[in-house]
Amino acid sequence: MNPGGRAVAVDFVEDEFEEIGYPETLPTYSPHMDESAAARRRLGKGKPEGVEEKVWYDDEDDYKAPSLRSISGGRPAQPALPPPTTLHEFIFQNMPSIPPLVYTLLACYTRFHRIGLSATVVWDEAHFGKFASHYLKREFYFDVHPPLGKMLVGLAGLLSGYNGGFDFKSGADYPPEVPYVAMRVMLATFGVGMVPLGWFTAIELGMSQWAAHLVALMVLFDVGWLCISRFILLDSMLLFFTFLTVFCLSKFHNQQSHPFDFDWWTWLAMTGISIGLVTSVKMVGLFVTALVGIYTLQDLWDKFGDLHLTPKEQAKHWGARVLCLIIVPILVFMATFKIHFMILNHSGPGDAQMSSLFQANLYGNDFHNNPLEIAIGSKVTIKNMAFGGGLLHSHVQTYPTGSNQQQVTCYHYKDENNEFWFWPGWDQKDTVWDPKYGPHDPNDEEVRFLKHLDVVRLVHVPTTRNIHSHTIPAPVTKANWEISGYGNATIGDVQDHWVVEVLGDVVRGDVNRYLEPKSATVDPRARIHALTTRLRFRHQVLGCYLSAGRTSLPQWGFKQIEVSCAKEEAGSKPAEGSIWNVESHWNTRLPPAARSLSRSPFLTDFIHLNIAMMTSNNALVPDPDKEDLLASKPWEWPFLSVGLRMCGWGDAQIKYYLMGNPIIWWGGSISLIIAAFVSVGLVVRRQRYGGGRGTRKPAPNSLNGDSGRNGAALAPRPGDGLTQREWAQFWHVTRIAGGGWILHYLPFLIMGRVTYIHHYLPTLYFAVLMFAHLLDYFVFQVPSTASASLQVVPTSSVSLSDLNSIPKIIRTFRSLPRMTRIKVYVFTITVSAIFGTFWWFRAVAWGIEGPVRDTWGLAWRENWNIYH
Repeated sequence: MNPGGRAVAVDFVEDEFEEIGYPETLPTYSPHMDESAAARRRLGKGKPEGVEEKVWYDDEDDYKAPSLRSISGGRPAQPALPPPTTLHEFIFQNMPSIPPLVYTLLACYTRFHRIGLSATVVWDEAHFGKFASHYLKREFYFDVHPPLGKMLVGLAGLLSGYNGGFDFKSGADYPPEVPYVAMRVMLATFGVGMVPLGWFTAIELGMSQWAAHLVALMVLFDVGWLCISRFILLDSMLLFFTFLTVFCLSKFHNQQSHPFDFDWWTWLAMTGISIGLVTSVKMVGLFVTALVGIYTLQDLWDKFGDLHLTPKEQAKHWGARVLCLIIVPILVFMATFKIHFMILNHSGPGDAQMSSLFQANLYGNDFHNNPLEIAIGSKVTIKNMAFGGGLLHSHVQTYPTGSNQQQVTCYHYKDENNEFWFWPGWDQKDTVWDPKYGPHDPNDEEVRFLKHLDVVRLVHVPTTRNIHSHTIPAPVTKANWEISGYGNATIGDVQDHWVVEVLGDVVRGDVNRYLEPKSATVDPRARIHALTTRLRFRHQVLGCYLSAGRTSLPQWGFKQIEVSCAKEEAGSKPAEGSIWNVESHWNTRLPPAARSLSRSPFLTDFIHLNIAMMTSNNALVPDPDKEDLLASKPWEWPFLSVGLRMCGWGDAQIKYYLMGNPIIWWGGSISLIIAAFVSVGLVVRRQRYGGGRGTRKPAPNSLNGDSGRNGAALAPRPGDGLTQREWAQFWHVTRIAGGGWILHYLPFLIMGRVTYIHHYLPTLYFAVLMFAHLLDYFVFQVPSTASASLQVVPTSSVSLSDLNSIPKIIRTFRSLPRMTRIKVYVFTITVSAIFGTFWWFRAVAWGIEGPVRDTWGLAWRENWNIYH
């Protein structure tokens, strides 16, 4: 019995083989290539006029015209049904819609049942609920995830009547004015949509309805997907759009036999839109994007070998993919950020992540109260102009290595430790602070405006330390010199001196052209402006530049960005991290300057925010000095070695535990291992024995019974037992399910960030598809009768939704073919196990009330910290 469950007789008799001599001339076609194929090879492109394309199958007596849909996997083409003329016909034609409808109603029950039981802020509702508040108050905030999911959370709050006044502290009780139940219900609707998408995807992948039922039931009854969908989180949206992307890709695959028609364009565009949507919720959407990309490259490679297609048609296929699968997703992704910026037009807690010019256009900031021109004695904050750059920062903590002096870093949030003075060098008369001048009033001195090549000290306001550099390697980037805080208002040295270099102004352009080197005054057009003038600070002694890298300090530096003195070769292009601008500016001797600033370009803001998101996300690494009880390792996920407590565990609290349905998770993981062995076995068998069901018959029109058209004898070919359709179907689903699992799982093994079990939930979908696929291959798609063993079984041949067949099955079950009874047994046992484990663990998703030990039998694995 071969892996497909089909008997294959293999009889090798030595005398049946004969020695075949090498032909004098090589044929232009193989023994299995007809003359039309040979003609196409000779012509190179196009289709020979008057020649019908045909292909020879070893197990058939005649030539048959190929069908792209029949050999590419996926759902077999269904004939169009005539319009119904009676109620009976209408019901019959719409019978396939009944199962997904029933599953959708069941999903509503499981997702909405007792959804408001816990009236406290559960787990990451503390983050995403707070972001909804920011949207409703239109305050700019910063987060590591793209904005679409959070905007949908804000929309749910708006539609439910929430006013944005709650701060969503973790574990806090919801006040009566916060409609948390309505918000949870709206977001749980995405979890409801996962179930019918699972059904339809299985159908489009070409699985039987038995397997489609299993996919829908596994999505319905997994307690992990159920639990994560019932709260104010992003995961239900991420999962929904992941499912949607796979569904649209499967639909598009089934339109390949009709390129460039309306349905073909519709599902190709929908695939691109769904890619944009899933990536706009969380960046892990790039994993399913990679799956679509690999499928597309393989598809285009296959088309490249199709000599039916002219170069023009090849170009059209490439252009359509570029348009719908690259440009459309990028436009969707960028559109979500544009809407994000349009809504959040007020100053908020995330301002410091953006450029100074972007912040200046937010309502509510105080930049319009600041003086415009920078002078000696000005108190300022200094912003790094690189994408994702932060504010120059220092604090009283010292470096544990190197000089052991005060740390200097870059920080992405505003506080007083970001404030510095511009003071003159130690060799200049100081009329700003120095007490040695006694009763001298610095206000009697003329204001000295800062200009290009001035030498200054940067003095930290809270500690009066001078920003200092010396020939000690930086703590992380050893090729650069360390930057530290040293001395005070009266103690310092020449190592505190920095030369101001003006690179230009984003509004005024090159301002250095207005400088007059011999003049004692500064031309107003050459003065340094807050927000817009691009500056560098060169160390007067070492010649290196004050720079912020993309490297974070260890925990002793609070994971803030390292600041160092970077060495540069003469004439080299200035590094982005060495360019700064003055952001906030205070000087009582200068008047506030109302100004009309141009807005920063959207593309610049878009890139700036995305780099800041990636930088912050990469900084979410495990802390070796602290134990994170919620974190887990990726290798613990496939076999459900761990779970996650989502809230407090007191006896009086409603408790939720994030885990999965053991049968689904274990079955999916085991199926992936089995699929790997089966795939290797099928490849080896086909390489050894050839494809098809086996034949000893020569091709028609042969010269004799023992030779083919070119005079070469045809050796007996036992075959691997699979028709071309069955072979293509197996590999189509295996590539989608196995490839999707690998692309979603392996990145977590190599990334350095902290990981949690909910990161596996998108990956689980592909394990579920593989679980159903293997059962389909070994059981459900095996022909039930001997007479059917030589036929390809349509995927819709068995329907549990056929109401007329149910009484007949019950009455005649024992008389059914053996394979049909096996299918019923396997299906019933699998569904019973899935539903039984769901019902056993339902409390972890619906809420455990009272002492947890009163709920017996939940700790199937000792690592599940449910009871301890």
